[in-house]
Parts: sequence; C-alpha cells; structure tokens
Amino acid sequence: MIFDYETLKLIWLLLVGALLIGFAITGGFDLGVAASLFLVGKTDKERQLALTSIGPTWEGNQVWFITAGGAIFAAFPLMYAAAFSGFYIALLLILVSLILRPPGLDYRSKLSSPIWRTTWDICLFLSGFIPALLFGVAFGNLFLGIGFHYDNALMPHPIEGFFALVNPYTLLLGLVSLSIILVHGALFLQLKTSNSLNKRAVKIAYISGILFVICFSTAWYWTIFKIEGFQIIAIPNINESLTPLSKEVTKGLQFWLNNYNQHPLGYIAPLLSISGVLAALVFSAFNYPGIALFCNSITLSALIITAGFTLFPFILPSSTAPNHSLTIWDASSSKLTLTWMFWATLIFLPIVLSYTTWVFRVMRGKVLEKDLLKSPY
Repeated sequence: MIFDYETLKLIWLLLVGALLIGFAITGGFDLGVAASLFLVGKTDKERQLALTSIGPTWEGNQVWFITAGGAIFAAFPLMYAAAFSGFYIALLLILVSLILRPPGLDYRSKLSSPIWRTTWDICLFLSGFIPALLFGVAFGNLFLGIGFHYDNALMPHPIEGFFALVNPYTLLLGLVSLSIILVHGALFLQLKTSNSLNKRAVKIAYISGILFVICFSTAWYWTIFKIEGFQIIAIPNINESLTPLSKEVTKGLQFWLNNYNQHPLGYIAPLLSISGVLAALVFSAFNYPGIALFCNSITLSALIITAGFTLFPFILPSSTAPNHSLTIWDASSSKLTLTWMFWATLIFLPIVLSYTTWVFRVMRGKVLEKDLLKSPY
C-alpha cells in the first residue's frame, strides 16, 4: 500500500487525533479523580479509596499523552517547536503538575500523619486540576491564534508571554475541559466504588455535566460568531514539501464555520459532544455507570474531533503573522518519515490497544474498603 504525500499528512493528523482521544478517555479517569479528590473524598479513607481506583492503571494511561507528544514531534516537527516556544510556561506547569502524581501516589500512605497525607492529597489534586484546565486554555488559544512568526531561516519567534494566553475566552475553554474531565472522573468513581463515595460521585457528575453543557454551548457560539477565524486564500501544491512562508492566509468573522458549510455532516461532532454527556448523566442517574462512561467517552472523542474539524487544515495559527500559521500541509515531516512511521504504527498501535483493553479487563470490579489493607496508595 503506497500513499501520496497529501494522504500521509491527513493520515497522521488522524493518528495524532486518535492518540489524543486515547489520552482523553483513559487519562481522563486519572485527571478527573484527582481534580475531584476533595469533593468526593471527605475522609482520609474515602480519598484512599478514590486513589486506589486509579492506582493500577494510571501509568499506562499516561503513555497515550507521551506517545501523542512523540507523534507530534515526529510527524509535525514545526508545530512541536513553535508550540513549545509559544506555550512554554503553560506546558511547564502541566508537566510539573503531572510529575506530582507519581510521588503523591507512592508516598501518600507511607506515613499516617494527617499533615503528610493532606499535603500529598493537595499535590494529587493539583496534578488533575491544572492539566485539565490548561489543556482547554491551550485549545482556546489555537482558535484565537498565538503570537509568533518565522524568520528566513524558519526559526519561530514567539512574541507573547504566558499571561497573554489567559483571557475570558480561553478560560471558558478551560472550564469546558475541566468540567468534562470532572464528569469522566466522577463516572469512573461511580463504576469503581460504593456507598457514600459512589453517591457523591453521581452528584458531582451531574453538576459538572450541566456546567459543561452551558460552557460548551457558550464557547461554540463565541468561537463561530464572535472571534476571527483563519482561511487560506493561496497555497502551492499540497502534495509537495512546503514551508509555512509559502501561503497566504486571511482572517475574518465566521471563518471557523467554513468547514461546516462545505461539509454539513461535521455538525454531528458538536451535537455528539452535547448529547453524549446528557446521555451519560441519564444512565448515571439510573445506576448504569459503565454505559454512562461509554457515553461520556463519546463526548470526549467528539470534542477533540470538533476542535480538529473546525481548525482544519490549521494546527497552529499565528495571530500576529497569519501567513506564517502552521497547517498540516506545511508543518509535516518528509514523505519518507511519515511512511516509515505509518507502518510502525500499523504494527504497534493494535498491540497497545489490546494490552490496554486487557489491563482494564483484569482490573475491573469495585474497590472495597478491605482492599485498602493491601493498597499502597
């Protein structure tokens, strides 16, 4: 099977999206449980139960995030370089907060001191809250565009600091991300726990779900009708190797609606984002947490698809130099690199999926208080 260069670029956009979806679904369990730790766990024992529910699988879930970062580096190196420059402080905060999770889980129960355990609980809370919020803020900045440009040597030059990335619109996107991750974590706890912890998780899922619907609907309207989108007006042959300086881009209101006007089936993704979480809340209320979690996974997938479809073909727009915006056509690696990586992915991705499925099957079932006697968390 031999693909042309244009098709390979599209395939790798889809594969990166699939990896992000994999992290959102599996890593969303861990982020959601950690971010809601003090909401669901009113006692030390309840918080230990919540952490024990994610303890056996969180490391494997994290691999999806690492693999997605590696795939972006290999498939779209220009985006990787520009994003790490423009989002440097935000990415550093995410990485530092994620680093808090391993020692938090490993050392929390080493001592019985309330101060010791509460300190690690706070670290674990931050390891869920900060990434869940900042992932949304980062996506918000993709729609606004970030301030950067290239020189003649194709070196990216960011011209905005961290605080320029934070504004009412991006914070709204942060709330979208945080609220749906809280729903995901709460539904996972409903599936894995019982008694008061279970009931509290149902309540958190309901409140967070309603907040998500409100925030997502507002963000959708704001994105489509109130901020300027990007549109390519001239570009060379996309089946060839291009540079970000070889195209012309313009900005305008409702440009982010262009793909939906050309392909109306794209509206299915944002509709699923809403209907999926509402279905999850219904199944949760009737105590079908497994089905509810599946429905919320559809919402997480639809959210990422919505963002990708709206932005396409842009992957990192520039607000200060629109012509230097990055697209999948001019930010990708060589055809040879994409081809070799495709075949490697074709072999190893099914193995990873099979292993992940097997692990969750082995670890299925509720976490009970008697399990705390042998729990290291």
